[in-house]
Amino acid sequence: MAKSNRILFSITQRKVLSPNDFDDLDVVMERLAAFETRYNQAAKPFKWKFTTTDLVDLTNRLDRHRPAITSDPAQPRAA
Repeated sequence: MAKSNRILFSITQRKVLSPNDFDDLDVVMERLAAFETRYNQAAKPFKWKFTTTDLVDLTNRLDRHRPAITSDPAQPRAA
């Protein structure tokens, strides 16, 4: 599934479906149709600023800040 589809489904879940409990499927369909109409009128393309290079830089920085694991003979070892 494309990333844009996952984002749209996530938005729909948060804005339309949760935390509602629907007793009638027709109500769900009406809410989804109304949301689709509103969303299509107001939607703007996502402008991604976080690149794969940014991700690599971030993970490298996190690795540098991770404390070294030292073995302490006083601590029991996990099985």
